[in-house]
Amino acid sequence: MLNMFAVLALSLASTLTCFAIATTSIPQELHIGFSATPQSSTSSFQPVLSDPSGNFSLGFLRTNLNQLALTVIHVASSEPFWTANLTHVASWSDTTRLFFNGSLVLSDPKTRVSWSTATNGDSVVLLDTSNLQVHDKGTPIWESFHFPTNTLVQSQNFTAKMSLVSPNRFYSLQLGNNFMGLYENQGEERLMYWKHTALEAKAEIEEGQGPIYARVNPEGFLGMYQTSNAPVDVQKFNSFQTTSSFLFVRVEPDGNLKGYYWDGSNWLLNYQAITETCGLPNPCGSYGLCTPGGSGCSCLENRTRFEAGGCLDRGDVGGDLCGEEGIGGSGYWELRKSGVEPPHKELLGHVTTSSLAECEGLCQKNCSCWGALYSNDTGFCYVLDNPIQTMLGTGDESKVGYFKVRKGERGRNRVRVGVVVAVMVMVMVMVVVMVVGVGLWVMRWKRRRGTANEEDWASPGPYKNLGSASFRSIEMCTKE
Repeated sequence: MLNMFAVLALSLASTLTCFAIATTSIPQELHIGFSATPQSSTSSFQPVLSDPSGNFSLGFLRTNLNQLALTVIHVASSEPFWTANLTHVASWSDTTRLFFNGSLVLSDPKTRVSWSTATNGDSVVLLDTSNLQVHDKGTPIWESFHFPTNTLVQSQNFTAKMSLVSPNRFYSLQLGNNFMGLYENQGEERLMYWKHTALEAKAEIEEGQGPIYARVNPEGFLGMYQTSNAPVDVQKFNSFQTTSSFLFVRVEPDGNLKGYYWDGSNWLLNYQAITETCGLPNPCGSYGLCTPGGSGCSCLENRTRFEAGGCLDRGDVGGDLCGEEGIGGSGYWELRKSGVEPPHKELLGHVTTSSLAECEGLCQKNCSCWGALYSNDTGFCYVLDNPIQTMLGTGDESKVGYFKVRKGERGRNRVRVGVVVAVMVMVMVMVVVMVVGVGLWVMRWKRRRGTANEEDWASPGPYKNLGSASFRSIEMCTKE
């Protein structure tokens, strides 16, 4: 299921193209009996419903050439703001149908019902906020604002029951009792890598007054609220207290939470929850090393060449690292690195040990442990129960990391490095051979040239020996 969502999300980004829509021909309200099918002539987006302003449209988005997503887009930029969470991939064919019978339903005979609002209403409308609603006698009984994907637009309430999920499904934003956090999704486990606690500068969180919620305020900030009055927290955008046309925040594929505003022709970056590259959840990939300050990515193992995506494969998330021989067996090899610490360590649990050896021992004896990091200054030992991702380079040699790598990864990476070395050696040998060959050719050419010159000095003719005294005399006489 996750793979389907990842493919769909990546396809949204790769297939969106600019287009113009004649909004006057698109209905602004759907009633019972409505039905629409994708047209084969449509290359990108086919609208079926427009908001009164013409800024937003609901329709079919073509993905992967022959697949379909039901999406609300911003017309001027073709930017998707909401996508229906399909249970099955829908095909772009005349057999796929979107209809309204009280519920808004997307169905395909091959996969049956792909998505439905499961309602009993009498109309469907799209508001100028991009909110898609099903109404019953004018009252909304279902709305897309309650089922966000990766985007939160201005004036849309975001509650603890919701989550924003990145297009690749790796990262998510959720609310706690007094904070909002970004999480990495590793199977059924979620690891927090960014946390913002409500500062309660303008209002305090009161027990018994209900949970907090978040909202993008048109005045230019992401706020957390408990009531509709003053916010309990404000994260200011660049456009704080200035006039902006439309704002939204989004969880991006790299795990960052970013805010944007529309300037009339482009979406401009307005806010970033994480401002440093090394603060992202996995900027250098598996077994990578990110050093703050813009020095780029490298590898925990010095002999491994950094490549996009990481240095070593993460391997399976689960499984026994010790192998068939048990603890200390053949399931992994050990990697050690000084000057490293875990990212987001303030969000990680730790134990205190008296030595590096004791810290390593906690991981060596645990077949589900992937690594341990120790600080000689504090004695803090961080035990990692998940596959190794990007670590932070500190330059402090008192901070040491111990990591396990599944056997087989060592061979592949060393083969990779060995191939590079072998190619370099071969190139060097070829260069040496070429240099030697050219040198020998030059020497032979000079010898032949010298022999020919000697023959020239002895050959008859008044102008053969240009260096002779008689020629110089003739030359001087001629000049006079």
